[in-house]
Amino acid sequence: MSYSPPRDRLWFLRRRAYLVFVLRELTSLFVAWSAVYLILLLDAFADGALPAFWDWAGTPWVLALNVVALAAVTFHAVTFLNLAPKATVIRLDGWRVPDFMIVGGNFSAWLAVSALILWVLW
Repeated sequence: MSYSPPRDRLWFLRRRAYLVFVLRELTSLFVAWSAVYLILLLDAFADGALPAFWDWAGTPWVLALNVVALAAVTFHAVTFLNLAPKATVIRLDGWRVPDFMIVGGNFSAWLAVSALILWVLW
């Protein structure tokens, strides 16, 4: 009979980095919800059922879910953009572009695309 040590089910609470990792992975559920919500909106638009969709979307539980989803998706995006330099190494003439420049470029692009979307919707 072999010894198996007891499993620590709350291992991610030991370090802040572990907790952020687990929370980021859980926010993927809210990213999926946002995609489903967008598909439902497009389906309602295609079927001409926008008033019924807006009535459903205006219910308190859907509004609360979307507010939580907005916060979760924002957290997901920020942590993703902050991790980009770990996965992307850019070299220019043998010089490695510093992490802060990659992160700054990512956030600048996010801001520019968001501003463009707001301008188009306005």
